[in-house]
Amino acid sequence: MTTYISILRGINVSGQKLIKMDALRKMYKKLGFHNATTYLQSGNVIFRSNDSELHEMERKIAHQIEKEFGFEVPVIVLSIEKLKYIIDNNHFLKDINKDIAFLHVTFLSSKPDYYDSKVIEGKKQEGEDVFFTDDAVYLYCPNGYGRTKLTNNFLEAKLKVGATTRNWKTTNELLEISQIDFKYR
Repeated sequence: MTTYISILRGINVSGQKLIKMDALRKMYKKLGFHNATTYLQSGNVIFRSNDSELHEMERKIAHQIEKEFGFEVPVIVLSIEKLKYIIDNNHFLKDINKDIAFLHVTFLSSKPDYYDSKVIEGKKQEGEDVFFTDDAVYLYCPNGYGRTKLTNNFLEAKLKVGATTRNWKTTNELLEISQIDFKYR
């Protein structure tokens, strides 16, 4: 059995798309996933499964959320190895002048076919920085993510792929939980 991390986009934000974490864990169990553990209230679920097709798991989870809770929620499923790779390849970690408290990762549901990086970079505000890879967009938002124009919606529209954003602390916590909690199960 393999450990996976699923990140759901846009639940429990500003009183919208409300899902209680115990109900979400029960739903994962109903889908045949094991040892579902949630982190925070924003749709981060670590679970185990014999399945290996990530897109099929994403589809299955999204379909069940719509069926049980009545709304669509984009879902991205990652292996521990993929999450570790994304963390290890954060270009901004090499810059000692960047405070990690202002780092964010926008996880991409697939590799963008084409995008104009200059249009995206043109939205940067003073002090902000952005770095693109096939799997993620790394953001540095020293004025706070709530003030950036490099929002999840903007990036999805420009890259033409699904995406969901997490801060650096949450991203690292998900990896730590997935490695520690499931190592002995």
